[in-house]
Amino acid sequence: MRARVARRRFCPLALLTAMALLAGLPMATQATPADTTLATALQHQPRVGTARLRYWGFDVYDASLYAAPGFDILRFQEQGFGLELHYLRSFKGADIAERSIQEMKGLATISPAQAQRWQSTMAALFPDVEKGDRITGLHLPGRGARFYLNGALLGDIADDPFSRLFFGIWLSPGTSQPRMRDALIQSVGAGAPRAP
Repeated sequence: MRARVARRRFCPLALLTAMALLAGLPMATQATPADTTLATALQHQPRVGTARLRYWGFDVYDASLYAAPGFDILRFQEQGFGLELHYLRSFKGADIAERSIQEMKGLATISPAQAQRWQSTMAALFPDVEKGDRITGLHLPGRGARFYLNGALLGDIADDPFSRLFFGIWLSPGTSQPRMRDALIQSVGAGAPRAP
């Protein structure tokens, strides 16, 4: 399944619909006015955990998980939630996309063609970030992922398998950063198993 980016700021709805129909791609669920506001999207999902990623002694970002009461970490792929990365260094969007694909490959087998499509889709959507910028992703089960930069809507990636694997970078038992996962789920995932 090919991922498609919906960039609401740059393409009118009619053009997006026509392009999707001509390409034979599924249309992403269009954001309603309420959905375009990050504060509204997270209003029933309080922050449940935070963690800092350090790599080779450098602070990279602070991560925060937002989830509704009753969130079950063992079934995270089936539930809506938000994950915010508050960057502590500057990065190119293309580098964020490349690193994300590397992490996703550590969780599941992805064909080279699929990996290339997902990486290209992320590189087209994710901007370069400066220290202090925040990218927030929402997992929308059955629909894909929605991303915001500093609270402003970036767009959707209408691909549910992508979204489940992307957020697995932080929440899967097989994550490369198990201590970060433990900190993010500290109030919801007591006793949740980790990969050996």
